[in-house]
Amino acid sequence: MAENGKGHQTVIKKYANRRLYHTGTSTYVTLEDLAGMVQSGEDFVVYDARSGDDITRAVLTQIIFEQENKAGEDNLLPVAFLRQLIRFYGDSMRTMVPSFLEFSMANFAKDQDGLREKMAQSFGPAAFQQALQEQVRANMSFFGDAMKMFTGGFGQAPAPNAPAAQAPAPGGDLDDLKRQMAEMQARLEALAKK
Repeated sequence: MAENGKGHQTVIKKYANRRLYHTGTSTYVTLEDLAGMVQSGEDFVVYDARSGDDITRAVLTQIIFEQENKAGEDNLLPVAFLRQLIRFYGDSMRTMVPSFLEFSMANFAKDQDGLREKMAQSFGPAAFQQALQEQVRANMSFFGDAMKMFTGGFGQAPAPNAPAAQAPAPGGDLDDLKRQMAEMQARLEALAKK
């Protein structure tokens, strides 16, 4: 077992024959077994047995692909979401997407019990759908506010009556960018607390 900052991770080795070896139990496992481990909250990392490269992301993506294929009509990822996700790969805002998705999923997981309770109280999928849409709207509102803060400080033309900017001191641009990033981080943290 290897240790990261969060506790112990199970090490899985993937061999050239595509077999996955669970080093903790000394047994071979399937992608289905790994999906079960994720669902039960067990943290693991997957290494290529030959090169030693960390291939966890690729294996998790493969699990999602298999789960989506197995789901049939009950797919988790809507086509519109997948298309938008693909569009972000070439977008200048690409760097913000992982943080937003991670934040949204963490909030959704945190609020999951409340959403289930609302659904149970109303005894119908429409109530769950409504609660889910409310959560998505809240997350999109947060993301929109974050994007406004991010784009508001960069790339704007100076005001017509603003004095001309002085030549920056050596390293001044970098210091200014660091200051702006720190301010943006503080604003994002304040929004997240709302």
